[in-house]
Amino acid sequence: MVTATGSRTEDVRRARSIAERVPDPELPMLTLADLGVLRGVEMTGDGTVVASLTPTYSGCPAMAEMRAAVDARLRAAGYPRVEIRTVLDPPWTSDWITPEGRRRLTEHGIAPPGAAPHGPVALSLLPTRRTVPCPRCGSADTEETSRFAATSCKALWRCHACREPFEYVKEI
Repeated sequence: MVTATGSRTEDVRRARSIAERVPDPELPMLTLADLGVLRGVEMTGDGTVVASLTPTYSGCPAMAEMRAAVDARLRAAGYPRVEIRTVLDPPWTSDWITPEGRRRLTEHGIAPPGAAPHGPVALSLLPTRRTVPCPRCGSADTEETSRFAATSCKALWRCHACREPFEYVKEI
C-alpha cells in the first residue's frame, strides 16, 4: 500500500513504526522492538508488508501471539496484505534487548540479562555462580530459587537484603 500523498519509503517507515510498538505477550512492558525480536519490516512490489520476527527460544509459545498481534496491528492501520516471517538465523540473543528495554524490565521488578556468552563456552559440571543484582534495591546479595519461572526465558530469584522475590531474564 502506497498512500496517495506518501512514498513507498514513508509507508515502510510507518509500517515499521506500527510493528515496533506491538507489546511482547509475556513481557508486556516491552515492545517487540525493545526485546529485539522484530528483525525487519519491508514492502514487496505488490504492496505486501513483510515483518520478520526472531523467536527468543526455538519453539517459543509466544511466537504465535507475536505474529498475530503484528499482523492485526498492520491490517488495522490500513495494510491489507501482511506477511509475517520467522527468521532463525542468526538466532536471537539477549544482547538484542535495547537499553530502553533493559530499563523497563528493571522498572517492573525484573532483572535484565547480563551479556550473552560469545564464542566457545567452557564446559563446567559445577553450578554456575552468577551475581544478579536485585532490580528493586540493587543489592547483589541474591540467590536463584528456581531455574525456570513462568516462561522458560526467565528464572526466579530472591533478594536477601529486601527479602523480595524477582524474575531474571536469562542471557542467551
